[in-house]
Amino acid sequence: MKHSLPISPQFYLTGKQPCPYVKGFFEKKLFTTLDGQQAQLLNDSLSKQGFRRSQNIIYRPNCQNCNQCRSVRILVDNYSFSKSNKRILRKNKNVRRYECAPLATEDQYELFSKYLNQRHSDGGMSEMDSFEFSSMIEESNVHTKIYEYYDSNDKLIAVAITDIISDGLSMVYSFFDVSFSKNSLGKFMILDHIEIAKEIGLKHLYLGYLIEDSPKMRYKAQFFPIEYFANGKWQIYDKNFKNERENSSELITCLNPILLPESYEDFD
Repeated sequence: MKHSLPISPQFYLTGKQPCPYVKGFFEKKLFTTLDGQQAQLLNDSLSKQGFRRSQNIIYRPNCQNCNQCRSVRILVDNYSFSKSNKRILRKNKNVRRYECAPLATEDQYELFSKYLNQRHSDGGMSEMDSFEFSSMIEESNVHTKIYEYYDSNDKLIAVAITDIISDGLSMVYSFFDVSFSKNSLGKFMILDHIEIAKEIGLKHLYLGYLIEDSPKMRYKAQFFPIEYFANGKWQIYDKNFKNERENSSELITCLNPILLPESYEDFD
């Protein structure tokens, strides 16, 4: 199923950079900006075609000789909580969730900094200062919510930046207090977002990219049933079988026939 775009945006390709997930590989990204009155419609349409938002940019991998990144989404209506899921929910039964506007706070930044230092100290976000963090939270021209999670002592322990699109929730970024390792807060936020989606009548929960060769990114396969986007369609992911790979050379035509190669520039 192809999704028509509300406008004909200008697309660009980044230059090659070392892949942060698979050692020895290089990544390229196809991206466009989310500006003006059409930003929400464009975010909605492209999210359904495997793109991910980062501030006012929406992108997806377009790498040569590699197609391991799979955009995935949970089928909310068909999801059944496993015994492991229920254990995680029980461990966090006293955690309270609050829905907030996309405004950065000092408590959020402190939690974010500790999370990066302990989990992703070698990543590209590890040196973000408070102003850059505020931009990550607040620079959104689309329908974005912040979900804050507090323990029984009113301590902020987790945060999720979440977009709302027409058919689901998209978890843009999340971080948490790693000292609560027994609570599996990352997985708990996903399970809680499944409940949020059900509460507001949305069918999907978009999780970003599943990468089988990356320990940091393969955990998403634990949530089943889950779909992945490849070659213009969503299809059921099965970790026990070989799944269809994206044909990067056909990416533009998979998006929409009007997006011809001339509509983007290669900065490499």
